[in-house]
Amino acid sequence: MKKTFRILMVLLVTSLATVKTYAQISIGVSVRIAPPALPVYTQPACPVDGYLWTPGYWAYAADGGYYWVPGVWIAPPRVGFLWTPGYWGYDGSIYAFHQGYWGRHIGFYGGVNYGYGYGGAGYVGGRWAGNSFQYNTAVVNVNNTVVHNTYINKTVINNNVTVNNNHTSFNGPGGVSATPRPDERAAEREQHVQPTNDQMNHQQVAGKDHNQFASANNGRPATAAMNKVDGNRFNTEGRKARASNPDGTNNNVDRNNRPQANNAADNHANPDNANKNASPGDQAPRAPHQHQAVNNPNGQPGQNQQHNNMVRAPRQLVRHPAPGRPHNNPKPQEHEKHR
Repeated sequence: MKKTFRILMVLLVTSLATVKTYAQISIGVSVRIAPPALPVYTQPACPVDGYLWTPGYWAYAADGGYYWVPGVWIAPPRVGFLWTPGYWGYDGSIYAFHQGYWGRHIGFYGGVNYGYGYGGAGYVGGRWAGNSFQYNTAVVNVNNTVVHNTYINKTVINNNVTVNNNHTSFNGPGGVSATPRPDERAAEREQHVQPTNDQMNHQQVAGKDHNQFASANNGRPATAAMNKVDGNRFNTEGRKARASNPDGTNNNVDRNNRPQANNAADNHANPDNANKNASPGDQAPRAPHQHQAVNNPNGQPGQNQQHNNMVRAPRQLVRHPAPGRPHNNPKPQEHEKHR
């Protein structure tokens, strides 16, 4: 009898662990207003060997609407794990956020082109080689004084800024038309790890900064990216951003502290010049990553389109609670196509 009880307990614990493992592949919050367009921004250099890039995204707060969570370099929770970004999906009535996760392979992230290796499918910004991560400097920006494990593969996305037609930030009608590929569905069934504490804290800090809200910045966040959590802040041009206080006010701007060459404003204006500082003679090209990114049209994208009604309240989706504040039931709104 005791033996049977122990077996049942083991099965119960295993079942709970499985639920926890796959909990992040679910819906978080749902909103009736489309998220703003993705801002165009310059990626800061990777500050530490082994850190992986997690692209910026729009999160939602009940008392302020959409706010931008800066793209940031993060330490992965395990060797060999890659980050599948979260994404907003529209089903014809609501916009729901699908939480990102860590895993051995890249899963489906809505076909949204976040840039810097995340072209809408898979990831081409780097690869694991044993216990070391190799960076594709044709796609991502690294600090060569601290990161030496690099290669160049220009057959993938060759733009060093986020380019996504009209910067559509959601999947579904009126947004990006993409469905999961077989390898992405397989990746979703693998073991996953939830966002790290650093990632969760990073989002919470952004949600307390008034300057990150679309209602205040018109889709141009004060801090577009960071080199690491609690590290240096950069604006969309890749220059040092204003340091924000908890109340959303700003300290003085350090205009004399210029970014590295790959973060210069002229690189932002001309993506093809972004990686001219790379030395192909010192870095042997290798085969492309198994997931090929979606190529983008040439040319600099236009100005971001913005929604004027960002303060409408969301509703709580009962399928899976998301970290953050509760949401009130919204009044019915007519769907406004994202431009």
